[in-house]
Amino acid sequence: MPLPVLVLNGPNLNMLGVRQPEVYGRQTLADIEADCRARAGALGLEIDFRQTNSEAELLGWVHASRGQASAVVINPAAFTHTSIALLDALLLLDVPVIEVHLSNVHRREAFRRHSYVSQAAQGVICGFGGQSYILAIDAVASILGIAPEN
Repeated sequence: MPLPVLVLNGPNLNMLGVRQPEVYGRQTLADIEADCRARAGALGLEIDFRQTNSEAELLGWVHASRGQASAVVINPAAFTHTSIALLDALLLLDVPVIEVHLSNVHRREAFRRHSYVSQAAQGVICGFGGQSYILAIDAVASILGIAPEN
C-alpha cells in the first residue's frame, strides 16, 4: 500500500454547511471527509484528512509530509490567493499536489482567480462542490498507477 494521501483544508472550511451554502453547498467538512475516506478505501488508499485556520500549522503539515505522503490534495481556501509561504512549502515536495476548490473560483470575484498554490500543483479541480475532492483522489490514484474500480 502506498503512503497515505494527505488531504489538507485551510481556513473557514470547518464552517462548511453553514457558511454561504449558496456558494459552498450544504455538505459539512465531515461529510466530505467521509466521502473521501470511502473513495480512497475503494482504491486501496489511506488518507490523512486535516483542517486548520492557521497558516503556520498548514505550513508545518506540508513540511512534515515530506517522505510521509504519496500525494497532497489541498484546498487552501483563502490562503490560495495570499500565501507565497504555502507555495514555497509545496514546492519542497516531490509528490503530486492537487489543488481543489468547492466553488468555481473563475466565476467569482477577480481576486479569487489568482492562485499562488497552482504554481506547485500538478492539477487544479474546482467548481464541483465536495465532488472536487473525489475527483482529486481519483487523479491521485491515476498518477500513482492505481486503476479505479468504476
